[in-house]
Amino acid sequence: MCRHLAYLGPRVSVRDLLTDGEHSLLNQSFQPRDMRRGGVINADGYGAAWWDSSDLRRYRSIKPIWADASGFETLGAVGGNAVLAAVRSATIGMPVIETACAPFIDGSWAFSHNGFVAGWPASLAEQARDLPVTDLMTLEAPTDSAVLWALLRHQCAPDASTGEWAAAVAELTNRVRESAPGSRLNFLLSNGLQIIATTCVHALSVLLTDDSVLVASEPTTDDKGWRHIKDGQLIVAEPGRLSITPLNRQ
Repeated sequence: MCRHLAYLGPRVSVRDLLTDGEHSLLNQSFQPRDMRRGGVINADGYGAAWWDSSDLRRYRSIKPIWADASGFETLGAVGGNAVLAAVRSATIGMPVIETACAPFIDGSWAFSHNGFVAGWPASLAEQARDLPVTDLMTLEAPTDSAVLWALLRHQCAPDASTGEWAAAVAELTNRVRESAPGSRLNFLLSNGLQIIATTCVHALSVLLTDDSVLVASEPTTDDKGWRHIKDGQLIVAEPGRLSITPLNRQ
């Protein structure tokens, strides 16, 4: 399993977003509070994507987030008004390589998957047949998350509206739940303007103000304003606005 977060608001340092707070993403990497019978230590790499003047950039490392001093130096020197980041605990049988770490990116979109697909790879084989051969041949990693990202991109053009992406996320989540019961499918996406996320077994919380929004697997601070999202929901968020819809109504 993994822990992830996405932020929109006033410009921040990427490093500060990952490390600030009583229960930051850094702390969650080795002392999570709500893994729901998932792995406890998220030591199989991490990554961050950030939007700076609409340009999407990314950093990933196979090192545990707490052991990447040079990466922290780099991330302390960059930032933006939007960030998506994740720490990884690789599912048994999945490779521990840099390219398997979220975020995955395409165009202006970044994607993270917290969970696993039950019965992998057979349970996704039928859906993967719809993908162009070139998409399968150019996957960043032979993992369930990489295939899920390819399936999602196949459903939506990069310039599709947020509403179209949200509908595609809900449809994919429901299809995978049907073909692979028992899967954990907390998805997190952003284009630097909005955040789309799902709750499917794993936890998710939102801290919303008029100026910012932070969506995270677990609250990163002790702020009383955090809102816990119940299971089986699709959310679309931006500063000052949060929409919550049951996945099975999409």
